Amino acid sequence: MAIVEQVEQLSDAELAELSQRFERESAGAIVQWAVDTFHPHLCLTASMTDAVLIDLAVNVEPSIEVVFIDTGYHFPETLETMEAVRRRYGLNLRLMTVPPHDEELWKVDPENCCSAIKVGQLDRALFGKEAWMSGLRRDEAPTRAAAPIVARDLRGLVKINPIATWTDLDIKGYIKDHDVPVNPLVDQGYPSIGCWPCTKPVAEGEDPRSGRWVNSDKTECGLHL
Repeated sequence: MAIVEQVEQLSDAELAELSQRFERESAGAIVQWAVDTFHPHLCLTASMTDAVLIDLAVNVEPSIEVVFIDTGYHFPETLETMEAVRRRYGLNLRLMTVPPHDEELWKVDPENCCSAIKVGQLDRALFGKEAWMSGLRRDEAPTRAAAPIVARDLRGLVKINPIATWTDLDIKGYIKDHDVPVNPLVDQGYPSIGCWPCTKPVAEGEDPRSGRWVNSDKTECGLHL
């Protein structure tokens, strides 16, 4: 059966049923299902905060496409982590580079900045894909607490969040057990790392994403809507 036919046969109700079933499955099993169902029309997105999802995915399918959006505003440590992860896993890395733009857009119009830079590049990366995976987790922020493991996104693609149920302890344990590369900024108080103009360190015990878009009502960049 062709991939497109498989996707068309997955109704929203069936995706919801799969999501419920995957609540009891391991992240590795969820990644395996995604690869078996959608590869090679599948990719995963990475912020390079850590390489946990990448580690899980390449253990299932070494050739899986990993998408990283270079906004032009990343911390140097994030770009260094990207290169270290690329070398470590021999990644099939697709680097989405943002065309020249107003350098002050993040300051005067942060909403449009994210839409133009991040969401626009993700749309390009997902063209021709049937599904994509992300490292979104429910305990990262209240806005993510009800995130499904599998659902259809606004583009009509299937979005899979294999580690949605994982806690910070789960992440730390996996990193230790598998010697997974981690962005050095994490140890400097940045549990959620985005572009440098919009990312601040957080105090211990605070919402991991509370350092993103400080002093604004913004909570998401739009990639996961």
